[in-house]
Formats: sequence, C-alpha cells, structure tokens
Amino acid sequence: MDNKLLNEMKKQIEKMSDMMEKMKIADYVELMQSPYRLLWLNFVGGLARGFGMAIGFTLLGAIVIYILQRAVLLNLPIIGNIIAHIIKIVQQNL
Repeated sequence: MDNKLLNEMKKQIEKMSDMMEKMKIADYVELMQSPYRLLWLNFVGGLARGFGMAIGFTLLGAIVIYILQRAVLLNLPIIGNIIAHIIKIVQQNL
C-alpha cells in the first residue's frame, strides 16, 4: 500500500514539475533576482509602448483630419457649421 501511495505522489510531483516548467517560474525567479535586468527590460518595454502610442496617435489624427477635410469638401451643412465654429475658436485662441 505504501508503494502505491509513493507512486501516486511521484506522479503528482511530476505533474507539478511539468506545470511549473510550462509556466516558466524558474525564468521569473531568475529575473526577480536580477533587478538591473528587470529595470532594463521595463525601460525598453516602456520605450516601445510610448513609441507605439505616438505612432498610433499620429495615424489616428491623420485619419480624422482626412475625414474632416472630405466632409468639408462635401459641403454638408451641419458638419460644415461645426467645423467652421471649431476653426473660429482656434483662431480666437491663437
């Protein structure tokens, strides 16, 4: 009976070991023990996120401006009045 219990425990330990290997806990623990590497990785990740946001905002702004320019060319009364009002506000604040 003890042999059966030991075999069960061995299987459970092997399963846990496999799960931990899949979760890469060893890599995480190693990263936590190296604060400079952790800081460097976070710094590079922050730069990448910031650069991505800047590019995304630029593209989104360009698309919005393009759509507004097309709306003005269509001379739609409601949108044209709103855009004219926005232009007046911008000119007054400059």
